[in-house]
Amino acid sequence: MKQTLDIAQIIVSLALIASVVLQSKGAGLGGLTGLDSGGVFTARRGIEKTLFRATIVLSVIFFALVLTSVFVVG
Repeated sequence: MKQTLDIAQIIVSLALIASVVLQSKGAGLGGLTGLDSGGVFTARRGIEKTLFRATIVLSVIFFALVLTSVFVVG
């Protein structure tokens, strides 16, 4: 059970990293380092909206996997 949770955490974390990096593609290199590009809030449409929601879902899944892993080990 522990090994399955560890593998699931690795897969979800890689997907989460990919979704965050794909979201910052329009921000340029400064977006990857956390620097502000000076832009204002823009509405999310199409693929941006899908990536935003996927990031939220993946983060919730990752958090649940971590909590489950802690309770299984402990």
